Amino acid sequence: MKALEGKVALVTGASKGIGRAIAQKFVEMGAQVAFTYLSSVEKGQALEQELSANDGKAKGYRSDAADTAQADKLIEDVIADFGKIDILVNNAGITRDGLLMRMTEDQWDAVINTNLKSVFNLTKGATKHMMRAKSGSIINITSVVGIKGNAGQANYAASKAGIIGFTKSVALELGSRNIRSNAVAPGFIETEMTGELDQKVVDEWRKAIPLKRGGTPEDVANAAVFLASEQSAYISGQVLQVDGGMLT
Repeated sequence: MKALEGKVALVTGASKGIGRAIAQKFVEMGAQVAFTYLSSVEKGQALEQELSANDGKAKGYRSDAADTAQADKLIEDVIADFGKIDILVNNAGITRDGLLMRMTEDQWDAVINTNLKSVFNLTKGATKHMMRAKSGSIINITSVVGIKGNAGQANYAASKAGIIGFTKSVALELGSRNIRSNAVAPGFIETEMTGELDQKVVDEWRKAIPLKRGGTPEDVANAAVFLASEQSAYISGQVLQVDGGMLT
């Protein structure tokens, strides 16, 4: 039996990068997957076709998780289409980098809303159904930047640090209902975004990592599978760093 057989997962921001890898890995592990996308419409539609092949069940929804009304509608639609939500992966996120003295209010608000408010919206909506089932696993994608900070990313670091505090609070509140809440903190993960960086910058990052390589989206997806499965049944309120030893 596959690790996530019979489970229904909702993954936000899954059209590319880490979210896409998580959705793919979850289907591979036997889960039915609902996922969201926003601006990358073609990539989201292509992923739905890919995941639905070979008898997999998957459906994409164009939805902005930072918008409370849209988040509530998304939860309703997923329940209507899949019948339940066993696993929630809050992955949707953006960056709007800049030094604090030059950062605009719009840059701050956009990152906090997309990265942090979205986690509140969907967790609140999904846990209503998880509480009835007395079972659930919530996985929030934070970042090592939320642990150590990063110059030029005060907004991003604040949002990711907020996710950690939120994750631990939810674990304390909902543990008695058999709902687990954990976070994954990726380090330097090589995605489409890092592909746009100067090669010298990438090489310097790699040198600073004990394992001497950047991570892959699949590295993060494997951690998410572990936290979603019964293999982590007694793990809650934790932050799992997937960073090659970067913060060790």
